[in-house]
Amino acid sequence: MAKDVMEIRWHARGGQGAVTAAKTLAEMSLTKNMYFQAFPEYGPERMGAPIQCFNRISKKKISTYCGITQPDIVVVVDPSLLGVVDITAGVSNDGIIIVNTTDNPQTIRKRLNLNGQKLFVVDATHISLKSLGRFMPNIPMLGAVLKVTGLLEKEEAIDFLKESFGKKFPVKVVENNIKALEEAFREVKGE
Repeated sequence: MAKDVMEIRWHARGGQGAVTAAKTLAEMSLTKNMYFQAFPEYGPERMGAPIQCFNRISKKKISTYCGITQPDIVVVVDPSLLGVVDITAGVSNDGIIIVNTTDNPQTIRKRLNLNGQKLFVVDATHISLKSLGRFMPNIPMLGAVLKVTGLLEKEEAIDFLKESFGKKFPVKVVENNIKALEEAFREVKGE
């Protein structure tokens, strides 16, 4: 992590698990003795409504407590938001954008009219359907974030999921989420 504070903005729709992914990322940062924040920004939206959630991860104590308007990283969990929400708002030219899509990075770069940002894509929808048996792209997107940022190695992330998810979910659910995370680590590609 090059900066003192890494700020991440997640774009998703209610019910896709983005808030859980942001919280899991924050908890994972604890394994690296880092400070963190994870919080959603939504009101009484129904399932399927556009939402945002945020992460701050830092080696130093965090003293900012507000939404993130100039993210270092943007994570787009639902590709249908690309034409609905300005996901590039506030992202600098050296920012990172990670999109759940079947399109290649060049197509997304052109569609979003990106200038200089690093762009990564992963088909988290396919991964979730294959690994989890349903549309829940949050853990594959988390895997892509971890791979791109290098915050945790794949084995560290797997160990964390075994420990954390193992307390909440049946063994099969934990195993399927690990498969989804591993596949996202393999499948994420950038330009």
